[in-house]
Amino acid sequence: MSENANVSKREAWVMAARPQTLPAGAAPVVVGTGVAIGRGEFAPLPALAALVGALLLQVGTNFANDYYDAVRGADTDDREGFTRVTAGGLIEPAQVKRAMYATFALAILLGTYLVWIGGPAIVVVGLTSVAAGIAYTGGPAPYGYQGLGDLFVFVYFGLVAVTGTYYVQAAVAVPGVPALSAPAELVPLAVVVAALPAAGLSTCILVVNNIRDRETDAAAGKRTLAVILGYAESRAEFLLLLGMAYVVPVVFAATGYGLAVLLPLVTLPLAVSLSRTVLTETTGAALNPALETTGKLLFAHSLLFATGLSVA
Repeated sequence: MSENANVSKREAWVMAARPQTLPAGAAPVVVGTGVAIGRGEFAPLPALAALVGALLLQVGTNFANDYYDAVRGADTDDREGFTRVTAGGLIEPAQVKRAMYATFALAILLGTYLVWIGGPAIVVVGLTSVAAGIAYTGGPAPYGYQGLGDLFVFVYFGLVAVTGTYYVQAAVAVPGVPALSAPAELVPLAVVVAALPAAGLSTCILVVNNIRDRETDAAAGKRTLAVILGYAESRAEFLLLLGMAYVVPVVFAATGYGLAVLLPLVTLPLAVSLSRTVLTETTGAALNPALETTGKLLFAHSLLFATGLSVA
């Protein structure tokens, strides 16, 4: 508590929002927009709305995790991760909870514009995304405590975010598609495959986090996939997801999308260096920087892949 005594209220709210995680929210939107540009379907306003909405969902989820982990007793003094404001006594739990609901409400409000463009599918995407953000650590049976967090991150921060971003732009760009009834056929298989690297690297962030917290999570009864599988298997998961992020651009290049889609390969040295750390370390001192590096890798890879896809 002594280290937290000098933290201002404003600094505490920034800590709660966890700006270092925002690349995870922005990266899939960048990829989805890159695909839209490459297919001649770029629509700036839907793209911007998707970006802001994704960032609001990320921040709302961060508030939810901070609040619910604290009230469930998962954030103890032994935890080696970044400071949590609720458990650390920096912000009252009720305030963090209100901030969570307010942020998700803003995301839903913004989503009404995207619903007008994309129709009922966006209602489902938006509401389930909010529910997933809350239910990760909240509710009667939080799925993050049952080893399902990795799956939900892969789906919502990868597949859904990329294809949803593309979908709302294609719904505007394709002539003859009326508002509120955009067909699912607007999302081709190539867009789903293009979402895999962002999905994998987003999940890698959670894997690193859970490897670092494995012992304290197990003691608190939080059964993450790392707790269930163990260190070796969690590291294997990390390598598989990381490897997928580099195989997909090669597949695109081999199927006629041009050499520009191979731009993400310039981040391979960073990925290799990161892997060495994840494969050998368990402490917060080593894995906290690795966690930030994984976020940077996600964004750099996504930006380069989007660039390649946009000129394909």
